Amino acid sequence: MSFSKSVLTLSISAIVSTIVWAEDSSDSVQQLATITLSAHPLDQSDADFGVADQTVQQLQLQQGGTTLGEALKNELGVRSNSFGAGSSRPVIRGQEGARVKVTQNATESMDVSSLSPDHAITIDPQLATKIEVIRGPSTLLYGAGSVGGLVNVIDSKIATQMPENGYEGDIGVRYNTGNDEKLAHVGATVALGSNLALRVEGLTRDTNNYIAPNYSVIEEHGDHSHTTQERRVDNTFSTSDNVNVGLSWVGERGFAGVAYSNRQDQYGLPGHSHEYESCTLSASSSTLVGCGVNPTENHEHAETGPWIDLKTQRYDFRSELNDPFAGFNKLRAQASYTDYQHDEIEDGSAMTIFKSKGYEGRIELVHNPIANWEGVVGVQASQQKLDISGEEAILSPNKTQKYSLFGLEHKQWNDLHFELGARFDHQHINIDSTQKDFAGNAFSYSGAVNWEFRPNYKLSLLGSHQERLPSAQELYSEGGHFATNTYELGNEDLTKEKSNNVELGLHYDDEKLSYHVHLYHNWFDNYIYAKTLDQYKNFRLINYTQNEAKFYGTEAEVAYQFSPIYKVSLLGDYVRGKIDAENAPRIPAGRLGTRVNADFDDHWSGSAEYAHVFKQNDSASYETDTQGYNMVNIGVAYKYPMSGKQEARVFLNANNLLDETVYEHSSFLANIPQIGRNFVMGVDFKF
Repeated sequence: MSFSKSVLTLSISAIVSTIVWAEDSSDSVQQLATITLSAHPLDQSDADFGVADQTVQQLQLQQGGTTLGEALKNELGVRSNSFGAGSSRPVIRGQEGARVKVTQNATESMDVSSLSPDHAITIDPQLATKIEVIRGPSTLLYGAGSVGGLVNVIDSKIATQMPENGYEGDIGVRYNTGNDEKLAHVGATVALGSNLALRVEGLTRDTNNYIAPNYSVIEEHGDHSHTTQERRVDNTFSTSDNVNVGLSWVGERGFAGVAYSNRQDQYGLPGHSHEYESCTLSASSSTLVGCGVNPTENHEHAETGPWIDLKTQRYDFRSELNDPFAGFNKLRAQASYTDYQHDEIEDGSAMTIFKSKGYEGRIELVHNPIANWEGVVGVQASQQKLDISGEEAILSPNKTQKYSLFGLEHKQWNDLHFELGARFDHQHINIDSTQKDFAGNAFSYSGAVNWEFRPNYKLSLLGSHQERLPSAQELYSEGGHFATNTYELGNEDLTKEKSNNVELGLHYDDEKLSYHVHLYHNWFDNYIYAKTLDQYKNFRLINYTQNEAKFYGTEAEVAYQFSPIYKVSLLGDYVRGKIDAENAPRIPAGRLGTRVNADFDDHWSGSAEYAHVFKQNDSASYETDTQGYNMVNIGVAYKYPMSGKQEARVFLNANNLLDETVYEHSSFLANIPQIGRNFVMGVDFKF
């Protein structure tokens, strides 16, 4: 039986069984309590766990960044590898790409965002109900190798409970002066009878090239060049249209639902250069040759610059059943299918085409307590077919299959809380070329203990051993990649990456004062990274190789409620990375700041934050230092309750108020400034 048929069979079986159980449970369906599906499935509070988990709620997301990295970049330990306005991934504790797993309701996005920073994550934070940055043993429920943390985006496109009074929803619009952003979103859940709920939601966004201070462009003219001041950063426009439709059956003992999503994006690729198209590989595969010979015409004009035309369709199934059979109190089943394509357009033609088709299915069983241990066990399987054609086809068509077993257990004993997690992965990659296929196994495990040694005080210790299997890109790539100005060489002899990780935390929390501080250290064996073999100007020949590496750092925050109105926080983070005793690339600089939140009355609220990002001079060999900067953001909002549960909210945010020139060291475009001073105005209405 094919993999896709297996996933569909699993989905059909699970949805049928859930509906049967729901209908048999009672002739009349009562209102359900909220069922929350998050990256921790054991319905425990944050107080039970000592790792530095973070949650960004919907209200903050609707005022924040439109890409996932930008939406999370102000969280402790998190930065963004922004690539213009259309794409960014989170960078957590110096880790990015495959080492920062991103899930959507605990399932993979099945796009190609982990292949390159210019590829968008097809998850829209503006339509999320919340985003969790999860650390500790629970990350092993969804993948291994995310030593910095896992990002789980939770949305409501499949309703898990019937809406009150038969309907609920929200609608909002906003405008940003820094890039002329016009954004509108709407979502509504409607009861179709006593058991059936329909969810419809959508978003449209259109932005111009953004404004940046002190931005200049060097124009080459054969035997000479000159510098021109520009107001807007070329090729940083973006547009997006996203529609989700979901249908759910909700009963007393659970729910089952399906959803269809359609997303279309178009966005520019700043910094994309064809100056190095003539660079080729030497016979020894260790140097670049032919560089600078017959360079192509430049592609700097915004109307002709390279841009991405992205289309993706996704089908989801989710179900949850309480008390499915003896010994277990919850059964969860999920399955998804994603059909993704993006074209990289230059001068009106698709020069490179990326196609991805992916399936994923998982089942979780939460068991009843055994000797006071509560936990979850499960299985997961996925398949992704990737086909790249055209100018930058650095990979032959390939298929990656993964099969996993996982488990998580926790127990409270006196003042100690224990948590244990484990995951086994099998991965098989078929490559449609003369290169050899890859097959491997990985086993990861993690444990945490939290000790409440005094009232309001908690000491936490986390240790883990994680193993990550190499990706198809790391094994097989070969060719020029002009978005990152690299010529990539894979390595068929790569083995699994191993890391041993430890984290120590101290927490205090009372009515007025709270603080937490975390120290962490990660030791890697066979760390997979892109080693620079040769360089011509800004173009590098990289080869995926393995070596010893270590990353260490700290995160801390202290908050004090000075009065019923004002709460003041001090916070900071720092990370350092070394590979083979040399500085790791794109490690963000240290950051220190303060934040004030104010609730003036039942209607008015405000916030102000200041952060100083230090200069980054611990650069890798081919990098340049990045200057420090000061970031000041302020915001004010007015909430107006209306009849019933209706509520209107108006907000105004001023970002980068000092109009600082900001360069992100964690980005491949560290030489291109980020957006300058901008004002965001918006209105949201809930009903």
